[in-house]
This record gives sequence, structure tokens and C-alpha cells, in this order.
Amino acid sequence: MPGQLFGVGLGPGDPELITLKALRIIRQAHVVAYPTAKHGQSNARCIVSSELTLEQIELPMIYPITTQTTDHPGGYEAIIAQFYDDMAEQIAAHLHDGRDVAVLCEGDPFFYGSFMYLHDRLAHRFSTEVIPGIPSVMAAAARLSTPLVRRDSELTILPATLSEDALVARLNPWSAFAIMKLGRNFTKVKNALSRAGVLSKALYIERATMSREQIVHLSDVDSANVPYFSLILVPDSRPDQIDKSTARPGQITVVGVGPGSAEWITPEAQQVLAEATDLVGYQRYLDRVPLRSGQRRFGSDNKVEAERAQHALSLAASGRRVCVVSSGDPGIFAMATAVLESVDQGPEAWRSLDIRIVPGISAMQAAAARIGAPLGHDFCVLSLSDRLKPWEVIVKRLHAVASADFALAIYNPISSERKWQLAEAQEILSGYRAPETPVVFARAVGRPDEKIVITDLARFDPDLADMQTLILVGSSTTRNIALSNHREMIYTPRTYGV
Repeated sequence: MPGQLFGVGLGPGDPELITLKALRIIRQAHVVAYPTAKHGQSNARCIVSSELTLEQIELPMIYPITTQTTDHPGGYEAIIAQFYDDMAEQIAAHLHDGRDVAVLCEGDPFFYGSFMYLHDRLAHRFSTEVIPGIPSVMAAAARLSTPLVRRDSELTILPATLSEDALVARLNPWSAFAIMKLGRNFTKVKNALSRAGVLSKALYIERATMSREQIVHLSDVDSANVPYFSLILVPDSRPDQIDKSTARPGQITVVGVGPGSAEWITPEAQQVLAEATDLVGYQRYLDRVPLRSGQRRFGSDNKVEAERAQHALSLAASGRRVCVVSSGDPGIFAMATAVLESVDQGPEAWRSLDIRIVPGISAMQAAAARIGAPLGHDFCVLSLSDRLKPWEVIVKRLHAVASADFALAIYNPISSERKWQLAEAQEILSGYRAPETPVVFARAVGRPDEKIVITDLARFDPDLADMQTLILVGSSTTRNIALSNHREMIYTPRTYGV
């Protein structure tokens, strides 16, 4: 009895988006056929590699190279037709021998899928079933969090292989579009979008739902490196099509990930980071968050807090679940203030967002814990950075802190642009504190390059500090303890002058 032929849609790339029926067919098939390049991996096989068994026969379908010229008299069309003829006969041989054959297809088998050409050659000869899969267009819309069509609007799907003039003729500002098969056609498509007046609405995504997914602004796309598995969506965004009664505000959460150690990230912070669609933050802090398939990341320099906050709020206003990643605690010299200040000064729409702040262990807490309890009584926290406040204000506050006999935690003690302020801060503090007052230089606490130096005000060396260093200065009551294991600890008593 002949075997049965299955065209199995695998969906866009995420193994969790394969249907249960597709998995059942793949597991039961005697032969698994899949498209592959001559010198590359098969994306289709990678999606289901964990489901294949040693007992199954694998049949790679090695496509002719499409980027090279050919001397075949019929050109590439003749080569590809011959390829499908040959593959159809190989599959037919297995079917004649009673073996079921599952042909793996990314996306949906009948939606720009190669299986349709095998179907043309074999479906009239053998029992055939097609298992639908989630098309890449729908996956892209989901990953971009962008509804494509509403009510009676239309969706048009265009191949990027059309001429520029043909694309322009089909594009218009009143419908929704998906343009597939970008690859080397990207520049042509971008020109067509501009000519049709819809470039500002267009959204780009490559490898939607795959581990290497990228969502990039069209202006930032490298036209020389656009993969085949990329597409552009132009959603229907007419205001009269938006049902405001069902619209949901976006969410923005400012998350503290602690000073460095992964063990110091709270369960609440881990959960909101995992649930976010987008992460925004200083690139060094984003690098500390585990990569998650499909999650977008927007890294930037450490000196653009306002721009970073506004970008995150704009993403949230479009309906995204955004996490602004902050080191330490987000409310201590960090991004919570930048976000709220942007809301205060920004458009009214930002005030309707779901805004949350998730606390984290601060750098001063981590540094203090490393050497005891130097902040055990009243203390003050001060940043020496004069980028956002005048140095004269910092000097006034140093005098006030020192004269009031607070223990002190100093953030941002030095940078490449300001090396002299820390020495002046030492001079001010020395006018109020004894030379033996304990001082701690705590650098990169919780990270592999952590360094803790315990000294005192008399031997205070500004060269021990950089922007990754936090400095703790004791009050008049702060004490050192020499432990039996050659460790030194510092604490400030809870009583004062008693």
C-alpha cells in the first residue's frame, strides 16, 4: 500500500509555534524531507531537530544556488523545474514503497511555500494532506505588536521581486501591506515606499520569532545585509479605523537589576524582564539581562538618559510592554527619575500609561555589605557628577554633610572629564573629620573584577576611583574591627554620643 504525502507547515521559526498536528505527523513519518542550501543548514530541520529520530530517513532537498549565473539553455527556471522533478521522483519512490513522507515547510506550505511545486507533481498520484502553519506575515505583526487590518480595510501581500514601478502602483496610503522576500530587493522596495508616500508607516523585521530576530528602523537597515527571511509591514493606521473603546495603554516598568551579581536580581525584576516585549537601557546594563527569543533591545550610551526615557515611553505608548533597565536601584541616581521627568514634561498620552518602578539592590547597599555596616546609622548619599547640577551646589552639600556628621556614600566620584573634584571633596571632608575616619573604595561590586580597598581619610587616594567606584566615608563614630581570619570590617554604631 503506498505511503501518504504530507506538506507540514512549521510556522515562522519558533518551535513553540508549531501546531500539535504538525508535530504528530513529523514524529510518525517514515521519511522527513526538508529544503536546504548546498553549503548551509536547513532552517526547517533546525526548527524540529529535537523531534527527529534515528529510525527516520532524512531526505535533504538541496536547492540550486540562486545567486550565480548558469549556462543551462533554459536558464534558472529550467534548473529549478528540473530540481522539483527530481525531488518529486525521489519522494515518489519512498511513497511507492509504503513509506509516509513529511515535507517540512517554514511558514505555511501554500503561502509562498516550496511544497506547492511538489504538490503539483505528486498530489494526483498519492494520498496527500497539507498541514497549515502560521505564516511569517502574521508572526511579524505579532512580534511588532501591530494590528494589520481593522473592520473593512484590506491587506495586500506583495513580493519584493516586483519592479519598483509595479510596487508603487499597488501601494497606497489607505490599505495595509506586507512585502516579502526582501533580501537584495530592499533598496528598491524602500524607494517604492517613499514614492508611494507610505515610508513613514513602514515597519521592518527579519527572522520573526527566530533566535536571531531583529527589529530595526528602516533608516538603520544595512541594505547590503538584508536576509531573505525579512519583510516589511505597512499597517492600516487610519485614525477612523482605531476602536478606542478596546485600545489598551502600554506598560513601562523601570527595573533595577542590582549592582552586578546575577544573584542580586530580585524575582520580581526577573519576571518583568521576561515578560517585556522591549528592553531599553545603557548597553552595558542590557548585556547583563539574558537574551530571550523575539525580545527587542535598544541599547545606548550612558549620557542620554532623557532620550532613552522618551524612546521607552514612545514604545509603551504604541502598546508595547517596555522595561527600562537600570543598574542598582532605579530610583537612586538612575532611570526612574528620568522616566517620570519625561512623563511630567511630555505629551498627555504618556500619563495614561501603566508606569511601574521595580526596586533593586543599590550599589551603596552592596558595597556596605561587603565590609560590614558602615551605613548603620544616619547617612547621606551624594553624587559628585556636575553634569546635571553645578559644582557649587555639590560643594555646599559636602560642607553640610560633613558638618552634620553623616556617614557618606559617594556616587560618580570621577570621570575622564573631571578628575579634580574628588581631591577637593577629600579636602572638604578632612576639615570636619579625623584623619583615621574609615574610607572604603568599592569598585564593580558583584562583578568578576570587583575590588574593595579599605583605607582612611588621611590616606585617601583619588587615583583608586573611577566611574565604576562607590566611596563610603564614615562618620565620627564609625569603627574598624579586626577579625580573627585577617578580615577587617567596618560599622557605624546605632547609638550616637551615648
